[in-house]
Amino acid sequence: MRGKAMGWFFIILAGVTVFAALAFMGVGYAAGKVSAAGALLGIILFGLLPAAMLAGGGIYLLAQARKAEAEAEHTRKLERILGMIQAHGQVPIDQIMLEMHMTREQVQNAIYELVSLGLFTGYIDWEKMTFYTADAAQVVSTTCPNCGGQREFVGKGIVRCPYCGATIFIPPRAAEPATSTSKPATPTTPTSPEAKGGGDAHRRGL
Repeated sequence: MRGKAMGWFFIILAGVTVFAALAFMGVGYAAGKVSAAGALLGIILFGLLPAAMLAGGGIYLLAQARKAEAEAEHTRKLERILGMIQAHGQVPIDQIMLEMHMTREQVQNAIYELVSLGLFTGYIDWEKMTFYTADAAQVVSTTCPNCGGQREFVGKGIVRCPYCGATIFIPPRAAEPATSTSKPATPTTPTSPEAKGGGDAHRRGL
């Protein structure tokens, strides 16, 4: 808000600077104290050039203020979408689109952003067009939280169940399922009685 006010202040000051230069040089020219060329040069040096710098600074501040407002509005939308899903546990995509005045693609991108920030874990049932929240342990496991089908763990991010088509969102900081790294024991070859007896005879000879 402050940047926006400063931007408009600089733009207004630029207009005042041009007006003051025109008035001052006009009075000097009318009084015969300044030639036409001198008045024109004075207007350029003391009016247009400072006004251009002031206006440029004002436009920059306005652009930055608009960018900050857009980012703040985007953050508010993300917080509201996250609150809607967490409060109810499940929210139809159409409801989010209607309440947030967003397209389906914008809603999906918002969910992807929440997942990348580690703020949302859950999945989308595309048949019902509904978002569902789920515990991180559910979405990280190899069992689909929507249909219960087994799926391969493919890492963090977005996973699609091959059975029901649900899109599962896995947060970046989610722990991967524990996998067994122990090697199977090597089977031992049983010792034959003859070999055992031969060994005993050898020891007796010693």
